[in-house]
Amino acid sequence: MANTPQSKKRARQNERRFAINKARRSRIRTFIRKVEEAIASGDQDAAVTALRAAQPEMMRGVTKGVLHKNTVARKMSRLSARVKALGAAAG
Repeated sequence: MANTPQSKKRARQNERRFAINKARRSRIRTFIRKVEEAIASGDQDAAVTALRAAQPEMMRGVTKGVLHKNTVARKMSRLSARVKALGAAAG
């Protein structure tokens, strides 16, 4: 348990930050899930729209320190490749 005033304040700050980061991660996962669902349904227009909405949200997670830059780059690359492949398969 925190004993000094500084460590008590740190514990409070960590709790607040944890809640904020958890909400942000959850929001990002929701955006990614919408892209996945659009890909699964085979609707390229919906997938492109969902991907365009997800990209800034994912990058915001990087700037806020919730996710690593390379992790987001990898996820965006893989999602966009799958969306592109969806168009090639339909066309």
